[in-house]
Amino acid sequence: MELLVFTVDPDFAAACAAAGAAGVIVDWERRGKRHRQAGEGTQINADTPADLARVRAATPGRVLCRVNAAGPLTRAEVELAIALGADEVLLPMVRTPEQVDLALDAVAGRCGLGILVETQDAVERVDELADRPLSRVYLGLNDLRIDRGSDALFAPLVDGTVDRVRAACGPVPFGVAGLTLPDHGWPVPSALRAGELARVGACFTFLRRSFTADVAGRDLRVEVPRILEGCATARRRTPGKVAEDAAALAAALAPARVALTA
Repeated sequence: MELLVFTVDPDFAAACAAAGAAGVIVDWERRGKRHRQAGEGTQINADTPADLARVRAATPGRVLCRVNAAGPLTRAEVELAIALGADEVLLPMVRTPEQVDLALDAVAGRCGLGILVETQDAVERVDELADRPLSRVYLGLNDLRIDRGSDALFAPLVDGTVDRVRAACGPVPFGVAGLTLPDHGWPVPSALRAGELARVGACFTFLRRSFTADVAGRDLRVEVPRILEGCATARRRTPGKVAEDAAALAAALAPARVALTA
């Protein structure tokens, strides 16, 4: 399981990489995001090109840059990200194959391009979207929930959406949800999320706000391997344990309204 950390702290980025995280994400996405996520309590970053340069200099691991949704500025953002050393660009809020093609044309094979499936349009057209030379596909639960007008953040884990998107990805690396320490996470414990990642064959996920908060004051050299071992354990489960964890996941999601978490 590849763990990708959202951070612009060079020291934290380097420490996470040394502890076993696969890479760092610098987040440039904010155009229209404050309006789209108004009142949702989500995290809107203000990362800069200077942040990307500092993180790139601090870690030998993979550095990804999430740009803004496809539009007139995509080519310039991609050029800048590549110039500053990004190994991959992440394109959010995809709705059409043409948007992916625009980004692929801008990348021109110089770095990887991953997409975030976080709109209902993208879910419905995921077979077309994933039929591109992509470095990864991530199913984003927060924005998908908002796009669907839903209150249930983790519903895609149990309503067939995750399975559909995963199947469409084929050999393209797929990720969903986010992890933190195995004994943390609400309303879905991180251990159950790791089990779902294992069940669908996901090969990467994000470490975000809850992870950063949960590891404060802890030794990353201990905590990151704990997350990785939890993922490895999930992959070794018996069919009976997989079924047991699926029932526990369904129980955790039983309330009609699942509160938004990072």
